[in-house]
Amino acid sequence: MNTKAEQSKGGNAADIGKLVLAALVLAAGIFAYSWFSNDAGIPQSVRLVGVLAALVAALAIGAFTGPGRRVRHFLTESQFEMRKVVWPTRDETLKTTGIIMVVVVILSLLLGLIDLILKSVVLDWLLKLGK
Repeated sequence: MNTKAEQSKGGNAADIGKLVLAALVLAAGIFAYSWFSNDAGIPQSVRLVGVLAALVAALAIGAFTGPGRRVRHFLTESQFEMRKVVWPTRDETLKTTGIIMVVVVILSLLLGLIDLILKSVVLDWLLKLGK
C-alpha cells in the first residue's frame, strides 16, 4: 500500500494563471515566427531561435506549477528506476536474435506445410467427392 498522501487533482488559481501565461508565451513565439516570415531582414535562424526561446520560457513557467512539479518528480523517479535496469550484453542480444530468427523460419515452414495439406484435402478430396 502506498503511504504517500494523495495530492488534490484540481489546480489552484496561481497554477492555472501560470499555465495560461506559459501558453501565451508559446503562442506569442509561434505568432512572431509566422509574422516575420515575410520580412527579408530577419533570417529564419533568428526566428527559429525566438520560437525555441519561447518554448524554453513556457516550459520554465510551467515547471513551477503543480502539474509541472508532478512531471519533474515522475521524470526523476523514472531516471532512478532506469539505473536499476540490467541491459543484455551484445553477445546475449545476438544469440537471442538468432534464436528468434530460427524459430520464425521453422514456424513459417510449419504453417506453410499445414496450409498445403489443408489446401490439398479441401480442394482435391472434399470438393471431388460430390462429382
